[in-house]
Amino acid sequence: MKNDPLSAILVGVLFLSAVLSLLFCGLHTKDSRDLRIMQNQIGSINQHNANLNALIREVMEYSKKNPAINPILTSFGVATASKPVAPAASATKPATK
Repeated sequence: MKNDPLSAILVGVLFLSAVLSLLFCGLHTKDSRDLRIMQNQIGSINQHNANLNALIREVMEYSKKNPAINPILTSFGVATASKPVAPAASATKPATK
């Protein structure tokens, strides 16, 4: 039996294919794990956002009964000031020029 160069080439291609398959499998497994972790983080962020929105709604309802909390809400940007301040109104005039 002679050493056939075609069979050596085919064995080399088979080895290269096996190595690339292992590499791609590892990359896919790592990316799938990262995706699952990120999806859990997104779910947690969405839950925190929903809780924060519920808290804001409750505080806004409370501010209807007790308006003393309005300055605090305004400082956080949750509610707007009920009475516009004169310097804020004059600040808009130069912007219209």
